[in-house]
Order: sequence, then structure tokens, then C-alpha cells
Amino acid sequence: MTGHQPVSVALLIPTLDRSGAEKQLVTLACGLSPDKFQVEVIALTRGGPLESALAEHGIPLTIIGKRHRIDLAALRRLKRHLARTRPDLLHTWLFAANSYGRLARAASPTTRVIVSERCVDSWKRGWQLWLDRRLIPRTDQFLANSRSVAEFYESVGIPADQIEVIANAIDARDTPLATWLSDTPETVDRRKRIREELGLPPDSVLMTCVGRLATQKRVEDLIWAIELLGHHSPAAHLLVVGDGPLRSDLETFAVQTGCRDRVRFTGHRDDVADIWAASDVAWLASDFEGQSNSLMEAMAAGLPVIASNIPANAELVIDGESGHLVAVGDTAGFARHSRGLLDHPERGRSLGQAARTRMLETHSVQAAVDAHARLYHQLASRGVD
Repeated sequence: MTGHQPVSVALLIPTLDRSGAEKQLVTLACGLSPDKFQVEVIALTRGGPLESALAEHGIPLTIIGKRHRIDLAALRRLKRHLARTRPDLLHTWLFAANSYGRLARAASPTTRVIVSERCVDSWKRGWQLWLDRRLIPRTDQFLANSRSVAEFYESVGIPADQIEVIANAIDARDTPLATWLSDTPETVDRRKRIREELGLPPDSVLMTCVGRLATQKRVEDLIWAIELLGHHSPAAHLLVVGDGPLRSDLETFAVQTGCRDRVRFTGHRDDVADIWAASDVAWLASDFEGQSNSLMEAMAAGLPVIASNIPANAELVIDGESGHLVAVGDTAGFARHSRGLLDHPERGRSLGQAARTRMLETHSVQAAVDAHARLYHQLASRGVD
């Protein structure tokens, strides 16, 4: 690369599903200036719903087609692709891409490699952590999306001086607002429409969680919480948006706890922003996160949030100012704080406004894109050791 040429950047990720890291990658790819960066996206396993956003911005996509956990044929295809394109930078996202990308680096020796760690990956076992450490010499820079993620990876052997934190981004400016902050006809109509679609009474109060239905999210805690809240607030319902391996078990659990009529499972939705705007309170019970996109989306909509008090959530939510934090597993805490918000609407309005302001001021898309651009230019101009 010369000073007059765009920096060529390949962004490598397993899929383009509609999940947190994937959304952040696409936001970054579409936000980088085409005058300064030549961006391509490589999907290691397959594409997904987010392909359309890349196509709209004219960003090329290559699908490697990995089929197995250890897929030497896919590794060879990735090596051939990198040898042919020789990007200035290879920015990998999530464990499989982080591993395959660094293993393929030798095919393009002049390429700098940036590894994105997006979560407090407590699921990793010995061999995964061993591989992470083994591949450190093939890594020029580590990126974390929160301080808690950086600290986790420091604790398992990644050098602290190689890790930089760039927070997740959200475009809060155009986010539909919840009724706490807006009473326009459009807002009121949206609230009514969502309830009609879900078969809920027009006066129902929605506690909403959005995410993959996996053990980490502790959705069963929220089902217990809505059962408790229902004794005080008969109109309260829990809306569970998303899908995952535990959906059937959670639906059964809702029946067993007597909450069948209070809980709605929607599966994947393409209108999550509208769902948040039609909700009353955001709930997140996870026992670990990197930096929750769904929590940020709820805050951007001006919703008061109640979340588990884990480090990643505490970086987003200032307890008592922009939401409430409760201990992991504290189902009564979710119910208690929700009851307080419903009994004192002015409190909910204040928390919702503070949450939205925090997203506007500290998590803008432009700030995240600019931070990545600075890092990319810095690494591209450094040359290869």
C-alpha cells in the first residue's frame, strides 16, 4: 500500500446471520470510506440475511464454505483466496474465523492480522485457549468490544499491550422511540399494531428480551420474573424475541410455571427496532456477555432497562441512572424494579431518556468507524516485521 492507495481490508467472519458480531461487522464495512478503504467480506462458513446490506453498498462477498469444525479443504480455499487478493489487513471476527484466518496468514505474508474478540468466552475449553495462545505470534493486534472482554483475554494469556478496546456501535439517531419518550400518532399506532400481531390486549405491558435462546441468556429467570410481576401487574407480559436451541424447553418451562398466557415467543423478527419501541421495559438476564447489541438497541429506543449485573452490562448501564442492575439469577429483582417503573412512570421516562442519551453520546456508529479507521491506517503504514 502507498499513501495514495486505499487500504485493502478483508473482514472474515463465520456467517452473516443476524447476530451481534455480524451486525457490527456489516455496520463497519458499510461505514468505512470507499475513498480510503477497499473492503471485502469473507464468510468462512456461509452467508446469511445480512448479505443484502453488503450488496446495497457494493461490498464484495466471498463464501469459503467450511463444513466441519476442522476442515482442511476450507483452509486451503481461504489460503488461495488470500494469496490471490493479498489484502493489507485481515480483520477476523469470532473464534472459528480468528483461528482459520491466522492459520491461513502464511499465504499472504505481507498481510497484517487483527483479531476481534467479542465476548467473555467462558465456554472455551483447554484446547481452544491453547490455540488462542499458540496463534499469538501470527497476530498483530487484538480488538475487544468492551473492557470486560479485554480483561478476560488478558487473564487467559493474551498480552495486555496487544489489546485495544473499540466499543460496539449503534445508530441511535434514527431509532424509533418508545412511548416513554414519544406520544406521536406513529408511536401509538406502532404500539397498538405490535400487540394486535401478537394477540395481546391493547393495554398489555411488555417486558421484552431479545437474543439467542441459549443457556447464557438465562431466559428461564425472566419467565419466573414475569410470574412474580403478574401478581402485582396483571397486564404484564414477557416477550421473548429470537430463536435458538432452548426454545422448545423454554416454551415447556413457561407452561410448567403457569405463565403460558403471559409469555410470547416470537422467533426471529426483522422489525426488532419496532418491537423495542412498542415495549415498556427491556430485560436481559445473561450470565456473560461481550457487549450486548440488544441492550444497546433498547437503550437507543429510550427504554428503561433491567439487566444482570455482569461487567459488560455495567459498562453500558449506570445503575439507578440509565437503568437498573440486579444480581445474576435475581428473578425477584427484575420483578421488583419493573413494578417500580410501572407504578412511577416518571421514573421510567427519566431512565429511558438517560439510556438513550448514553447511546447517542458514547456508542455512535461514526465514533466506532473512525476508531477502526485510525487503527487500520496505523497498522497498514507500519509494514510487516
